[in-house]
Amino acid sequence: MRKPASFLLAALCMTSLTLLSAEPLVFISAFASGEKAGIHAFSFDSKTGALRPLHRTTGIQNPFFLAVSPDQRFLYAINAEKFGGADDEFVAAYALERNSGQLKRLNQQSARGTASCYLDVDATGKTVAVANYASGSVASLPVKEDGSLGEAASFVQHSGSGADPARQKGPNAHSIVFSPDNRFALAADLGIDKILVYQLDAATSKLTPNEAQPFVKMQPASGPRHITFHPNGRHVYVINELANTVTCFDYAAASGTLAERQTISTLPTGFTGKSYTADLKITPDGSFLYGTNRGHDSIASYRIAADGTLSLLSIDPSLGKGPQNLLITPDGQWLLCANMPGNSVIVFRIDATSGKITSTGAPMEMPMPSCIRWVK
Repeated sequence: MRKPASFLLAALCMTSLTLLSAEPLVFISAFASGEKAGIHAFSFDSKTGALRPLHRTTGIQNPFFLAVSPDQRFLYAINAEKFGGADDEFVAAYALERNSGQLKRLNQQSARGTASCYLDVDATGKTVAVANYASGSVASLPVKEDGSLGEAASFVQHSGSGADPARQKGPNAHSIVFSPDNRFALAADLGIDKILVYQLDAATSKLTPNEAQPFVKMQPASGPRHITFHPNGRHVYVINELANTVTCFDYAAASGTLAERQTISTLPTGFTGKSYTADLKITPDGSFLYGTNRGHDSIASYRIAADGTLSLLSIDPSLGKGPQNLLITPDGQWLLCANMPGNSVIVFRIDATSGKITSTGAPMEMPMPSCIRWVK
């Protein structure tokens, strides 16, 4: 009688492990130094929106931003002993274990700048681009067969200043994003109110200014921060940190050029306090866009029309201080919000018809969550 019982117990254990490994993973960086720093892995329950801690990767400092390779075998993270210090920071490469959430360090390379704040991986998985805020530059690093990084293949130093004397004394590159067809990379520079457009040579990982349109000038003192493409590839959206607005561009994929169509506020009419936007994300079906307000501590929700323009649906509390980063799950049902100074992550359910977001329960507490990434 004992033998069948032991077989049954083993079968139940194997079934539990199989179900656990089938759950998607969520990686969230803790933007801190010392013992609080790390990259946290969670399993995600797609039915309830619950996050369950799996693993914490240590041995990294101030991992402000993360990026995952298209094949989801590798994860890249900022590594900075002193974020925004005098010395260049690093981009660290990890092999990703999808069942356990464990990360194995492969190597790291110089980011060629300071206050490195954004990473993106191109569609081939062979190029990692990094934006350096304090030094106002972007760089591209080639990826080797094993997922490790080579030294920068290209480096571009931005120049100029903006209309805000306090925040725009010089260039501050805040993001860089590859186009859906992998031919271009768009970089938002907060300090000079420009979206710079680069051509990507995927074979060499080199970036060069786009001949047809090397940059587009934003409204003075707008402070462009993050960029996202509409799923149809015909529109680009930029969230502007200083102006608290979102700008919609028509995007010509053949030439990599932008034409401004609309700019809309992220804050309620009559708000007079201090607030700065941070991140924006679009649902996979292209119906809704969400942007964060730090200070007002809220998430602005918009409906996206057929021509790409936005109409405000609501502005809802982020349920934590300083909403820094968002993630929308691939099924479009869930929105995760990292309230960085609030030390919490909130999961919201997205209504597929109205776009309304509703929190699913109590915040998940963790130190300084700064970036959220998804792995199947």
